[in-house]
Amino acid sequence: MTDAAFPNGANGSAPRAPSSLLTQDARTKKRNAAEARFRAGGIMAIAVGLIFLVVLISSIILKGVGAFQQSFITLNVELQEAKLDKSGSRDIEAIKKVTTFGYNPLIDDALARAIAEIGADNPFSKGKDLRKMISSGAAADIRDHVIANPDQIGETVTFKLLASSRVDGYLKGRVTRESLARDKNLTPEHLDVIDALTDAGVVTKSFNLDFITGADASESRPEQAGIGVSMLGSFYMMLVVLACALPIGVAASIYLEEFAPQNGFTDLIEVNISNLAAVPSIVFGILGLAVFIQFAHLPQSAPLVGGLVLTLMTLPTIIISTRASLKSVPPSIREAALGVGASKMQTVFHHVLPLAMPGILTGTIIGLAQALGETAPLLLIGMVGYIASNYPDGLIEGFMAPNSAMPAQIYEWAKRADPAYYERAWGGIIILLLFLMSMNILAIILRRRFERRW
Repeated sequence: MTDAAFPNGANGSAPRAPSSLLTQDARTKKRNAAEARFRAGGIMAIAVGLIFLVVLISSIILKGVGAFQQSFITLNVELQEAKLDKSGSRDIEAIKKVTTFGYNPLIDDALARAIAEIGADNPFSKGKDLRKMISSGAAADIRDHVIANPDQIGETVTFKLLASSRVDGYLKGRVTRESLARDKNLTPEHLDVIDALTDAGVVTKSFNLDFITGADASESRPEQAGIGVSMLGSFYMMLVVLACALPIGVAASIYLEEFAPQNGFTDLIEVNISNLAAVPSIVFGILGLAVFIQFAHLPQSAPLVGGLVLTLMTLPTIIISTRASLKSVPPSIREAALGVGASKMQTVFHHVLPLAMPGILTGTIIGLAQALGETAPLLLIGMVGYIASNYPDGLIEGFMAPNSAMPAQIYEWAKRADPAYYERAWGGIIILLLFLMSMNILAIILRRRFERRW
């Protein structure tokens, strides 16, 4: 052997150039280029996602913001005593006998006077033709006001009445004169009158609070439809989900994670819980229909049944998130508590559970938000076919009486023929998204509020 260096390298090849930390070789340049491409691809993916998000939110707002505005016609209605209280006794029972048909001539006269006062032409000889510009529920609104205020009979009272859906659509640009050629509800002559009344300030657009607080209406009165009763139905369902899913889910998670022996039976339970989290939601609807309605004979379309069905769907999510939170607590916490003489239960409930609480609350709220937006399970228990037209009387009726839910109400509006309902469906989506956003923000706040460092 010899220590002499080979002139041409170790094996007779050409000598390699001396390497330097300040000079990148070919492999380093290739790795850096691949990293730069990956970063560019990630930034591009985020940009594309943000673009689609902006397009989605913009579409929802543009199509749904019109539902929060409604067209009104201000009329001075003469509450004629000869039609509403012929005896003059102001007997409520006698006044209630006057149906809405008795109030229609009063609306016709008020409309004719309003047109004459602004000097516009009235092309309609029949009052029922002129009345097509007013909501079909206007007579009922005036009747309710008269029953509540019988002392105003014989006076002229100013009412702000809802315009019909076609008039509202015309003022919002949804209905055109060309489209009225195939419409039996309104004619171009009606639009001429509406233009004159709008210029005179009789017809105006303003914020529609009844859309948020009101109840659903029939297909002939889309201008009166609101989502308030459905919001209350969703609220009662979320109370049921919270009262059932949270204690059951957390208790099951604590047992499986901290107390259950590791054997084939518990492994089977864990696998089934994971599989249930991926089951389509409509399957839970079929289960709820069979168990709660057909077997237990609970009332159909009730928020109680909807809440129980959504509880079944939410339980796997809460169990999985709670177990993950319990696993995230370091084993040293358990060992330290056991080392100073605490029992297994004291260790779990006094030390492990408080540290896992932020994750448990976050998982629970996210599960509730998921349940709030579900529609498929509600289809099978009848909460879509029911028209939520009245608020429940009392707490018990809120849980047991038939009602709808926000996603079910949006689905019902979207499938109706009148374009005004389509606009309200988008408006309902805005309210639903606000609810979901609020719940997710609450989850973040609670997580940071209860989060502990160790």
